[in-house]
Amino acid sequence: MGSKSHSHDEPAEAVHEVDRAVQHALDRLTLLTNASEALAGTLDIGEGLRRLCRTLVPGLADWCAVDLFDEHGRLHRRVIEHRESDLLSPGLYEGELPPVSEESAASVARALRGAGPLLVTKFTAPAGAPDPLHARELELFDHLGAETVVIAPLRARRQVVGALTLARTAATGALDEGSLPLAEDLAHRVALAVENARLHGEVQRTGERIQRSLLPDLPTDGYLELAARYQPALATSQVGGDWYDSFVLPGGAMTLIIGDVAGHDLQATVTMSHMRNMLRGIASDRKEPPGKILGRLDAAISILYPHQTLTCIYALVVKPDEHQRWSMQYAAAGHPAPLLITAEGDTRFLTEGRSMLLGVNSTQLRPDATEVLPSNSTVLFYTDGLIERRTEILDRGAARLRQHAAALAQEPLESFCDELLTGLAQASSDDVALIAVRIPARHESPESATATAD
Repeated sequence: MGSKSHSHDEPAEAVHEVDRAVQHALDRLTLLTNASEALAGTLDIGEGLRRLCRTLVPGLADWCAVDLFDEHGRLHRRVIEHRESDLLSPGLYEGELPPVSEESAASVARALRGAGPLLVTKFTAPAGAPDPLHARELELFDHLGAETVVIAPLRARRQVVGALTLARTAATGALDEGSLPLAEDLAHRVALAVENARLHGEVQRTGERIQRSLLPDLPTDGYLELAARYQPALATSQVGGDWYDSFVLPGGAMTLIIGDVAGHDLQATVTMSHMRNMLRGIASDRKEPPGKILGRLDAAISILYPHQTLTCIYALVVKPDEHQRWSMQYAAAGHPAPLLITAEGDTRFLTEGRSMLLGVNSTQLRPDATEVLPSNSTVLFYTDGLIERRTEILDRGAARLRQHAAALAQEPLESFCDELLTGLAQASSDDVALIAVRIPARHESPESATATAD
């Protein structure tokens, strides 16, 4: 009776095969986890996609690209990353692509039309391409080197929003059919991240539009020159509860208000509008000093919004006295101090009339203070986003504000505000509101102004 012989290497080879399969699964899981973390680390879709490509290169591909449709249906190459960074100067190969026609022979067009993940292994010369998109694609493959390419459509809410391209050169192993499920999984995660970022951006834009619509038009009559600005956080695209306000009271005093409701979302914007309207009503009804007005607002908050806190400055700029001196009476509830800038560029924070923020203790007495304002001086009210930075102490931001404001003392008030935002608010993680008033050189009565004109 014959006997069957078995190789002693067969059990060991089977174990190695299992080990390779397990390691392959672990590598795939690690790659997907790292890709998810890269996408989840930011709501800036451009930054998220660049982090993703840097995760996939060179572990999965020698180079990687992500193309997205914009709101007008135009395809843009948002990101491209190569393992040899010197092959790509900033922005090279990125930007708007030729139109995606139904007849285009480009692999990316086929994927976008619903062909699913594609494995491309044969390439023609760019000169022989039948349409502009195909020519652009072949030029990219030729310039960056591509022996095998996988292109996966990005699908979100049953819509194709773009495509993910993974390529390997002759120097590394080829992509194959086994790469398609992984590419499809990656594309699904990218599509979800793109959709989430776009939804978040739409919410933020809606909040900003609402906030801007709630901010008032500034008074234009009278002798005082006013300017104001609002800017959402550029670093995080956040809106919040920052606001400014100004109106003229029946007695002729000009109100100047700056405030900041706690929170950085649409709800903070809505709450801000409630606070502004309450303060307007109280100020219009009561001819009282600023400290009393803020005290009444605090009492109303304790009844209507018992868990809400905010900071605020309420100021009254009063017409000149017999010595033609303008003055300002103000009270600050937990808010950064106003900055006085003289025409000569001297600066000083107005630190009197201070009390704790509103919404904490409605029984607290709130003092106010009076400041005589020099001719041609500027008083700046602002929210903390203009001076606060997470990586530095507040004094440094305050010193930076004084330095910038002093340099702009002679600028027209509109330019003064614009330059402050440009110089100080670009890196802020908070939204910024500011309002500034410029005191005239001297007071002139309407009668004398008419006589001069005659």
